[in-house]
Amino acid sequence: MNKPLRRIAIFCGLLVLALLVRDNWIQYVQADGLKNNKNNRRVLIARYSQPRGNIIVDGRPITGSVETDGTDFKYKRTYKNGPMWAPVTGYASQAFGATQIENLEDGILTGNDDRLFFNRTVDMFTGKNQKGGDVITTLNAKAQEAAYKGLGKNKGAVAALDPRTGKILALASTPSYDPSKFAGSGKSDEETWNALQPKNDKDDPMLNRALRQTYPPGSTFKVVTAAAALENGKYTDIDGATNSPVPWRLPLSTQNLPNEGNIPCENATLRQALRYSCNTVFGKLGDDLGKDKMLEEAKKFGFNEEVFMPVRSAASIYPEKMDRPGNALSSIGQFDTRATPLQMAMVASAVANDGKLMKPYMIDSLRAPNLNTVDQTSPEEMSQPLSSENAGKLQDMMETVVKEGTGTNAQIPGATVGGKTGTAQHGVANSENPYAWFISYAKTDEGSPVAVAVVVEGSDTLRSDIAGGKLAAPIAKNVMKAVLDSERDK
Repeated sequence: MNKPLRRIAIFCGLLVLALLVRDNWIQYVQADGLKNNKNNRRVLIARYSQPRGNIIVDGRPITGSVETDGTDFKYKRTYKNGPMWAPVTGYASQAFGATQIENLEDGILTGNDDRLFFNRTVDMFTGKNQKGGDVITTLNAKAQEAAYKGLGKNKGAVAALDPRTGKILALASTPSYDPSKFAGSGKSDEETWNALQPKNDKDDPMLNRALRQTYPPGSTFKVVTAAAALENGKYTDIDGATNSPVPWRLPLSTQNLPNEGNIPCENATLRQALRYSCNTVFGKLGDDLGKDKMLEEAKKFGFNEEVFMPVRSAASIYPEKMDRPGNALSSIGQFDTRATPLQMAMVASAVANDGKLMKPYMIDSLRAPNLNTVDQTSPEEMSQPLSSENAGKLQDMMETVVKEGTGTNAQIPGATVGGKTGTAQHGVANSENPYAWFISYAKTDEGSPVAVAVVVEGSDTLRSDIAGGKLAAPIAKNVMKAVLDSERDK
């Protein structure tokens, strides 16, 4: 071969080699990036070329798909009772993507998940269209309905758990939205989407308040402070007098910590202090224990960490850097202490479950189109915030709150209910309406199947009537009763 031909052959060989390298680079290195690129319209077209699988509650789908008259997208998502279930499902939109379960389990719902490879292979050989699988949730439909209807026109949220397993039974947030209204890609979908954005709707209906909004938990946090006192041996007898003077001055301060009204808080027992919600007792307890011990106990309950179930919940906060007055105020759920409703449901759940906190989860199983289970969630212990003995003491205290304290509106005939009310200050110098809280659990001879946290962020109630026992406790009662009724019907 002469020299010019040899050069041409080498050059052509290099071109072929470069082509092979580039082809493999695209197929194996850049494949996922190209597939998930927001500008790759072919992926969206394929995603909506067949009906999505469904999200299931109590054996029934709360989602669906409907055929469209569009040229690109053959199907779009539909939702049953969309506003009630939106905090659970999230949304799947041709124009605006997907969130929550719709996003996290998109592979199962579209049928593209690797675990559905066998089903796709069978469909390919049989000539059937690809099908999506189903997501089976842990939710209780009656409990969700009670939570959503209980909140009504109020701004707020509810989270309910099964303390024994960590299963999420209800997750409601109001005001809410209907994901069906912007599931397509037309002009009306865009108008609905824009109207729901915070800049256009100050109530922010797309905010999942049960998972993503943190609030000052107010007196409901006194349950954590009581747990810290018991676990650290500060007091062992819940009916013995505490060293709690009235008035009690905040440390390093000229200000006294006030109680709400003329209530018997001087040297009150732990039981009575929780019953009457004595700020002086729990503020001093937090100061006596110190910031480090309070922080340690809060973390055992799940504070200062995000929770993935698998949807992400924002981290609740017990401040790590503060002075003694800040720690005392944080110990009664004020200052910079903040919690999601899910977090406070976890607090009640751990107490109800004899001190053991189970990891919350919302997806029970994933199901292939042929109804075979491809993944099953098993209950998992998250932590042990307090011993079984101390949990029993705290149960006695919380049950006194419901029997004869501020939580009587949560009483359920035939069941034992423990709870704690909270009315958290809001705004500069408490200038805005406070938040009304209630956390609770219910138990029967068969155990404790439900723990609930309710927060009412805003309502039309007169400021003087805003209290956890008045606004939040009745909602919690109805959610717990729905779960207890479901347990009896099994």
